[in-house]
Amino acid sequence: MSSPTPVVFIHGLWIHSTAWKPWEDLFRDAGYEPSAPGWPGDLPTVEATRKNVAALAGVGIDDITAEYRRVIAGLPSKPIVIGHSFGGLIAQKLLASGDAVAAIAIDPGQIKGVKPLPFAQIRSGLPVLRSPGNRKKAISLTAKQFRYGFGNAISEAESNRLYAEWTIPGPGRPLFEASAANFSKTSPAAVDTLTSNRGPLLFIAGGKDHTVPEVVAKAAYDLYAKSKAVTDLRVFPDRGHSLVFDSGWRSIADASLAWLASQSL
Repeated sequence: MSSPTPVVFIHGLWIHSTAWKPWEDLFRDAGYEPSAPGWPGDLPTVEATRKNVAALAGVGIDDITAEYRRVIAGLPSKPIVIGHSFGGLIAQKLLASGDAVAAIAIDPGQIKGVKPLPFAQIRSGLPVLRSPGNRKKAISLTAKQFRYGFGNAISEAESNRLYAEWTIPGPGRPLFEASAANFSKTSPAAVDTLTSNRGPLLFIAGGKDHTVPEVVAKAAYDLYAKSKAVTDLRVFPDRGHSLVFDSGWRSIADASLAWLASQSL
């Protein structure tokens, strides 16, 4: 009897990995073996991570990718990787390098080659990008900033609850790396979008997302046009950046499971 396929969930900036717990339970019930490791510097709980801000400072895209490669190396087989926000960028890197059998990139962080830069995205990144010194720091969002960047498509009450429950300080470095990616020949935000020697990839975009607007996710999807490997896109018009951990998470998770089934995974 074959062992269950591992699924590695990768969180994004400002959100603790334990926000994936409902997804882990659902995927386990569906026959997978899920896990949701944190980024370098994350501690097991939201509260502990908030109290250890210094451990997160200076962590960059390459550091995060290396940590998930370390996790994957300890698994019995190559996993499916599912990432949200910057986790979606990391998921693409892991798929392109052959560390995963498939990937789902949900509202993924901007990779090298993506050109649209909507105002909403600029405003969402300003808590970090407004000061060059934040590159070496870990920055926390205020409830108001979270409401704009994550919770704009849900009620203010739910946004505030999610903010209190799941937010952690986030390293500034990944945002600086992504924002400068198109000006760097060796950007850590670069992904091999041309290779056909990879597993299937699904993009999921939220039509009301401010942090990674739909046009940005579609631009990343378009970069894969010359690859012969499966690359799909699903848009949820009424969803914002909190779509994987707000009250509507199940519709995104069910869509992910349906797509995996369509790929015989």
